[in-house]
Amino acid sequence: MPIEVGYIIAGFAVGWLVGLTGVGGGSLMTPILLLFFNVKAAVAVGTDLLYACITKTAGIFAHAKLGNIDWKIVGTIALGSVPMSIATTLLIGKYGTSSDAMVESIKFWLGIALLVTSLSVLFRHELTKSAKHDSHIKPKFTPVATVLLGMFLGFIVTLTSVGAGALGVTALLLLYPRVHITRIVGSDVAHAVPLTLVAGLGHASLGTVDYGLLGMLLIGSIPGIWIGSHMTHVVGEVWVRNVLAFVLVYVGQKLAFPELNQLLGLGLLIAVAVIKQIVESRNAKIATGQP
Repeated sequence: MPIEVGYIIAGFAVGWLVGLTGVGGGSLMTPILLLFFNVKAAVAVGTDLLYACITKTAGIFAHAKLGNIDWKIVGTIALGSVPMSIATTLLIGKYGTSSDAMVESIKFWLGIALLVTSLSVLFRHELTKSAKHDSHIKPKFTPVATVLLGMFLGFIVTLTSVGAGALGVTALLLLYPRVHITRIVGSDVAHAVPLTLVAGLGHASLGTVDYGLLGMLLIGSIPGIWIGSHMTHVVGEVWVRNVLAFVLVYVGQKLAFPELNQLLGLGLLIAVAVIKQIVESRNAKIATGQP
């Protein structure tokens, strides 16, 4: 099979997952390019950043039209993320995109980001319910915490292309428990576009964007996103999320801790998923008055 067709298929698969679950863009595209197509680490990250920027731009218009964007949150988080993205780009340029140290750093932090993302994917619904009732931080500290979150996202997204979606939404749910989930998601998408644009242009200035590869990924992902978004009532979204979490753990451990057996990470996540299911079943019985 020609490598170009493989890129288009990968773009379609990732786009389908994004359309179906809202998760999977950077979390899967960069690891796929690294592990299956042997694309250089920095090029995989840089190309995926512009890919994410283009695919999420349409989301801004959709969410803005529905009034699902809190521009104050977007501005506050961007205050930390954009300057940190620029600083991280300068750091990457200083050490060289092809140096062994930079390649290993990208793989390690990418693996860590995927492991954390897997937990946010697995426990998204629980976090959503918790955020409706509990305040996890005092309101007077929320702006500072949001800027610090932006700084973390600016670093991790620029270095790995992962985190603008699942990690951003999860953190914002904890910081803004009184903001509706749709506005959290819309604000996260609105923030992801300028962040991935700045980070992507930074990588472009370093020569780590493959525009031909970017075009092929978009050819596959655009119809994939459309089809996935129209299958949310056909495919069990919860099951897809659980499978996606397992994949992220396997890939994340493989990248961050290649010396460990991947079965350890999968076994741990399966145990967490089983415990989660038992607790949910017990809570459901209590709610319905069953013994």
